[in-house]
Amino acid sequence: MEQDWIRGLIGGVMIGAAAAMYLLFNGRIMGASGILGGVVDGSARGSRRAENLAFLAGLVAVPALLVLSGLIPREAAQTHLSSNPAVLVAAGLLVGIGTRLANGCTSGHGVCGISRLSRRGLVATATYLAGGALSLFVFRHVFGVI
Repeated sequence: MEQDWIRGLIGGVMIGAAAAMYLLFNGRIMGASGILGGVVDGSARGSRRAENLAFLAGLVAVPALLVLSGLIPREAAQTHLSSNPAVLVAAGLLVGIGTRLANGCTSGHGVCGISRLSRRGLVATATYLAGGALSLFVFRHVFGVI
């Protein structure tokens, strides 16, 4: 029996707990795009910059450490990325543009916004989910690249 939903549930609980702890300990919303943006554009300075870099390092390092330690099987960590570089570039651009237009990403609006019953978070999440569904349909059925 397929049990990938268990891994999704565990991952969701971990993301929710991390968002709650970030808000509790830092008093700020855990929006990964805002955190990354603060590092890239230099708006995060001093201790906040160090905090943002630590967050981003953990975002990359923790999954890698879980796989290397054997707590997550290597096959469970596989992705199904397209081998078509144009699709990867288009996906990255669409996500980046959408994040800028929405003033946030899935972690800020989807996880933190919805859990706080933010109207803006609810609208942004519904919009990017609809946009993702539309993009998948177009790229798969119209262009045939996915």
